[in-house]
Amino acid sequence: MLNNKSLLVTGGTGSFGQAFVEFVLKRFPKIKRLVIFSRDELKQHQMALKFPTSKYKSIRYFIGDVRDKERLYRALKNIDIVIHAAALKQVSTAEYNPNEYIKTNVIGAQNLIESCLDTKVKTVIALSTDKAAAPVNLYGATKLCSDKLFTAANYYSGLKMKFSVVRYGNVMGSRGSVLPVFLNCVKNKKPFELTDRRMTRFNLTLKQATDMVIWSISNSFGGEIFIPKLPSFKILDLAKVIKSDNKIVISGIKKGEKLHEEMITSSDSTTTYDIGDKYVIILSNEKNLIDKYKKKFKIFRKVREDFSYNSKDNTVYLSKKDLKKIIDNFRKK
Repeated sequence: MLNNKSLLVTGGTGSFGQAFVEFVLKRFPKIKRLVIFSRDELKQHQMALKFPTSKYKSIRYFIGDVRDKERLYRALKNIDIVIHAAALKQVSTAEYNPNEYIKTNVIGAQNLIESCLDTKVKTVIALSTDKAAAPVNLYGATKLCSDKLFTAANYYSGLKMKFSVVRYGNVMGSRGSVLPVFLNCVKNKKPFELTDRRMTRFNLTLKQATDMVIWSISNSFGGEIFIPKLPSFKILDLAKVIKSDNKIVISGIKKGEKLHEEMITSSDSTTTYDIGDKYVIILSNEKNLIDKYKKKFKIFRKVREDFSYNSKDNTVYLSKKDLKKIIDNFRKK
C-alpha cells in the first residue's frame, strides 16, 4: 500500500508520529519518501538519531509549522499521502491561549487542506479527538472545526483526492497521559490526583492508533469520520492497580475537562454506521456513497437514532487484571 509512495506526517515528532514512522519503516521498506514535518528542532534531532537518514534512505526531516502555508506547500511537493497529526492539545492551556490554538488547529488545518489541493495530494487522513464530539472546551471546539474543514474539503477535491478523519481518545502511555503521570507520582512518593472518582476513559494503544490510520488510508472514500471500538476503564481502578495503598486526592473537575470521553454524540447517530470493529460517521447521505460502503464492508448497519458512544455507557470495560498487564508492558519499555 505504501511501497513506492511518498508520505508526509505533520506533527511527526509527537508520540503518534514516532510510533507511526517506526511502523511504516518496518512494514513498508520500499516506501519512496517519508517526510517528518514538525516545528520542534530538538525532537527532530532526537528522532534523527533513532531513525538516521544514513540508514533509512526514504526519510526526510522538514522543520516547519502548519501556520506557514508556503513552507507546507514546499514540503508537499510530489507527496501522495498526508497524515495530519500536528495540533496544540493541552485542554487547560487552550482555555488561556485560545488565539494560539485557533492559529494551529483551525487555520493550520485550512493551510494544509489548501496546500494539498494545490499540490494534488491523493489521500489525507486527519487525526481528531473525542473532545471534538460535543466540545466543552476550546481545544475540542478547534478540533471540531478542523474535522469540518477536512470532511468538507472533499467537495472541492474532485474524485481523485480524498480527505478523511480518524477520531479517537487519549492514547494510554503517551506523553501527558494518566499512566505515566501516576507512575511518576509513585516514583516521587506523591499522592495520586484525581479530578473525580467517577471518571472513565477509553483505552487505546499507540499500535492501535497506528493500525487505525493505516487501515483508513486504504478503506476511506473521503468525507467520513472513522471511530474505533475500544474498551473503557475507570481512572480510579488504574490508580489502585498501580499502587493500592497510595493516597488519592480529589481535586475537582478542571476547566474544560469532561467526566467521560465521548466519540459519537446522539446527534451524530443519524449518519453513523456500525462496520464491525469500527464506527463510521458518513456526513454525506448520498446513495451512491452508501452503496460503496455496503459493497466494501461485510458488516454495514445503521446505529439506532439515540445512539451515543461514550466511555461511561460502553459495554466493554477493562478489568483490574487487564490494567495490570497494560501497566507491566508500559514499564518494560
